[in-house]
Amino acid sequence: MTTEIALVFAVLLATIVLFVSEWLRVDVVAILVLLALAWLGLVEPAEARAGFSSNAVISIIAVMILGHGIERTGVMGRIVRPLLRAAGKSETRLVGLVTSAVGGISAFMQNIGAAALFLPALMRISRRQRIPLSRLLMPVGFGAILGGTLTMVASGPLIILNDLLKQSSQPPFGLFDVTPVGLALLGAGVLYFVLLGRWVLPARSGREDASDRQAQMLEAWELPSVIHGCAVPDDSPLVGKTVEQAQLWSDYGLNLLALRRDGVVKEAPWRKALLGAGQEFALLGEADAFERFVADFSLARTAQADEWVEELRSRGQGGFAQFIVRPRASIVGQSLRQLGFRLKFGVEPIALLSSVEGKCRDFSDTPLQAGDALVAYGSWERLRALAAEEHFLLSSCIDAETSDPSKAAWAAVIFLAAISLAVAGFPLSISLLTGAAAMILAGVVPIGAAYRAVDWRTVFLLAGLIPLGTAMDKTGAAAFVAQWMTNWFAGGSPIVLMLAVALLATLFSLFMSNVAATVLLVPLVLVIGRNSGIDGRALALLVAVSASNSFVLPTHQVNALFMAPGGYRNRDFIRAGGVMTLLFLTIAVGMIWWLFVA
Repeated sequence: MTTEIALVFAVLLATIVLFVSEWLRVDVVAILVLLALAWLGLVEPAEARAGFSSNAVISIIAVMILGHGIERTGVMGRIVRPLLRAAGKSETRLVGLVTSAVGGISAFMQNIGAAALFLPALMRISRRQRIPLSRLLMPVGFGAILGGTLTMVASGPLIILNDLLKQSSQPPFGLFDVTPVGLALLGAGVLYFVLLGRWVLPARSGREDASDRQAQMLEAWELPSVIHGCAVPDDSPLVGKTVEQAQLWSDYGLNLLALRRDGVVKEAPWRKALLGAGQEFALLGEADAFERFVADFSLARTAQADEWVEELRSRGQGGFAQFIVRPRASIVGQSLRQLGFRLKFGVEPIALLSSVEGKCRDFSDTPLQAGDALVAYGSWERLRALAAEEHFLLSSCIDAETSDPSKAAWAAVIFLAAISLAVAGFPLSISLLTGAAAMILAGVVPIGAAYRAVDWRTVFLLAGLIPLGTAMDKTGAAAFVAQWMTNWFAGGSPIVLMLAVALLATLFSLFMSNVAATVLLVPLVLVIGRNSGIDGRALALLVAVSASNSFVLPTHQVNALFMAPGGYRNRDFIRAGGVMTLLFLTIAVGMIWWLFVA
C-alpha cells in the first residue's frame, strides 16, 4: 500500500465518520473533503474544483430550475388530481402508487429527471393531505433509482456496460435482458415502504417554505387552520342575500375566503357581493360555528373547499399576510367599513389586534389605531398592493411568486423536450441545462427565481465528493480494494464471489460516480469470471446493477435532490437505506445467479 492510498483511505474514513456522526452539515463535510484532497496532493487543483462543472452537478442545478418552472405554471396540478383520486386518503396506497409510477418512468429516462418531475407534485400532495414530506420523498427517490435497473438504457452504468463488453469481445445484453432483475428490485422496494414505511421513515418537515410560514402565522394568532366547504342549494335562505347580510362575521365568526361557481374562483369577495344558488364557499372559522351556519341556511357540506383554496395558495396565488398600521397614518381613527377595505383592496380581514379592544371577532366598525396589527387573506397580487399603501407596513413574508398558468404549455413542452434530448443520447447535463435556459428565455421562470430555485447545499455536497472518487481512481486506492477483495474470495462458491462483487460495486458507488465504478470494475470481474469459471457477463451485469445500490448515504443525485426538501439527516438514509441495501444485494445476487449462472 502506497502513502497516497493510505491518505485516501484516511480521508474516506473521516468522511464516513462525519457523515454518520452528523457533527457537521453534509455540504460542509463535502467542502472539507475537497480541500483535504487538494492540500494533501491527492488531486490536482483543477481536479478538486472539477466537481462544480461535472455532469451530475450541472444536471442537479438544471432539474431544480425545470421543476420550479412546471410547478409555478400549475402543470403539477394536473398530475396531482388523478393521483389523489386513485390513492384516496391512504398514505401507504399513495406511496405504493407514486413509487411504482416513478420507477416505471425511470425505465426509459434518467432517474434524476423522473425524480424532478414528481418533486413539485409530491410537495403539493404533502400539503394537501397533511402527510410529512419526509414520508413521501425517500420512497419515491428510491423508486426512481430502482427503476434505473429495468432496462439497459435506464441508467449510466447499464448504458456503458454494453460498450465495455464490446471492447472485451463479449456479446452485449439486449434491451430487456435485465428487466426481470429490475422488476424484482422495484417490487421489493415498493413492498418494503408499503409494509415497513411507517417504522423506517421519519415524520419530519423539510426546509421551511411559504406554506410553513402561513401555518406559523395562523398558530401565533390562534386562528383556525381548517378551511370548511359548503354549497348553496336552490332553496337556501342565502340566495339573493349579500355577504354582509349573511352575518358571517357578527353571528358566526366565520371568514369567507373565496367562493366558486362554474369552476371560477373569486377570492375575498366584497361584502356587497350577492350570493346565489350553485355557489361554493370556502370558510375559515371554528367547526361548531360552521355547523351552525350550515344548519341555519340549509347548506350542503362539501369536502373540496380546502383543496381548491390550497391549490391557489400552493400555486403562489393567495394566502395570509400580516400588516401594521403606520404611525401618523391618515386612516387612524377610521374603521374598515369606512375605508371600504374589502372593496378597495380586494382582501378579507381575518383578525385585528388593537391597542384599544384587543383581538376582535367582528371588527368592521372598530377604529384603527397606530400600531394595530391586521391579518388579511387574499391573492398575493392584492396583498402586495396593500403593502405598497402608505397606511400599512407589511410585517410578514410574501415570498410566493406570481404564477402564470398561461405559460403551462411552454413549461410542459420545454421539460419534455429536455428529457427527450437526454433519452436520445445527448449529454444529460447539456440537455437539462438547455431546458432550464429555455424556461428562462420563454419567461416561464424569471432569472431571479431560477437562482432561488437552486438548493446550493445539494450542489456543494455533490461537487465536494466528486474529487474523492477521482482520488480513489487516480491513486489506485479503488483498484487496491477491488483486487484485495477478489483475491480474498477467490476459490469460494459462486454465490459468495458474486456477493463480494456486488458489495464492492455498492461501496464504490457511494463515494464515486457509479459510471466510474462500473468502468473500473467490469474489466476486473471479466478476468475473475474466466479464472473462476463463472460467466464474466453475469458478473459484469451484477456490477452495473449494483452500482445503483446507493441508498445508505445521500450521495446519489436523487437522494441529494430530495435531502433538503424532505428535511432528511444522514441517519435517516442509514436506517431506511440500510435495509434497502441488504434487500438489493440479496435480490440482485440471487436473480442474476438464477438467470445467468445456475
